[in-house]
Formats: sequence, structure tokens, C-alpha cells
Amino acid sequence: MIKWLERIQLTVGVLFLITFFVTIIIQVATRFMGVSAVWTEEVATYSFIWSVFMGAAVMLNRREHFQFDFLLKKLKGKGKNSLYLLNDLILLVFSIAIFYYGIEACQNFWNYNWVSLPQVKMGYVWISVPIMGGTMAIYTLAHIFRNVKNFSTEEVAE
Repeated sequence: MIKWLERIQLTVGVLFLITFFVTIIIQVATRFMGVSAVWTEEVATYSFIWSVFMGAAVMLNRREHFQFDFLLKKLKGKGKNSLYLLNDLILLVFSIAIFYYGIEACQNFWNYNWVSLPQVKMGYVWISVPIMGGTMAIYTLAHIFRNVKNFSTEEVAE
């Protein structure tokens, strides 16, 4: 299930990154031609937000996110597993907070409209925050379960 969820999230992130790129190309071309396409700025910004948030959750799952690995490189076995477990518990609390406050923000700003495209609600942008937080929590729980399962062995679940 985790690989399936990651694949969907990565696909969504790539689609929004492509949308960002195409929108920027349209923006440059229309400015060059002297035509004003005011919607391109908002579409580019919000699609970039979606791609970054989806990518951040995937990077957390792959453990390719920012981390201080000085101590991790020094430890082995149970010490390393313990540090991964502590790190994952901190990440879980952080992810749950992002999920919770993301839902609140989404509810508060759902009915706001985009400036250049007033028929589009800001909620569609804000919903990326609880999606990121929820999937980060799911990925972190999977890491914790795998780490606890392998805790008694010398193998480290990275």
C-alpha cells in the first residue's frame, strides 16, 4: 500500500510540476508577444506549491529529506535503530500537526477565490497541506512499524 500511495503522490507532484513549467512557458511567451495572461502567475505558484508538498512527503518516505546524520553515521545496531525511532516519533508528531492545522486552514480559506480566476476556490490549494501531512504520517508510521519489527536485530530499517 505504501508503494502505491507513493506512486500516486509522485504522479500528482509530477503533473503539477509539468503544469508549473508549461504555465511559465506560456507566461514568458505572452509577455514577449505583449499579451497579458494574468492567470499564469497564480496557476504557476499554486501548482508549484502542490508539487513541492507532494515531493516533500515522498522524500520523507524515502528518507531523502533533510537530516542531521553525523550521529547516525557513528551509531550501529540498537543505538542506530533507537535514533531512527526517536526521529520518526518526532516526525510523526510534526506530521499530525501539519495534518490537523492543514485541515483547519483548508476549512478557513476554502471559500476564498483566486484573484485572476475567481471561479476557482483557494481550498483547492490549501487541501495540499493536510494531504501532505496525512501521507507523511502514514509513511512515518510505516517506518516506525518496520523499525520496531527489526529492533532486536542488527539490521537498521533506513
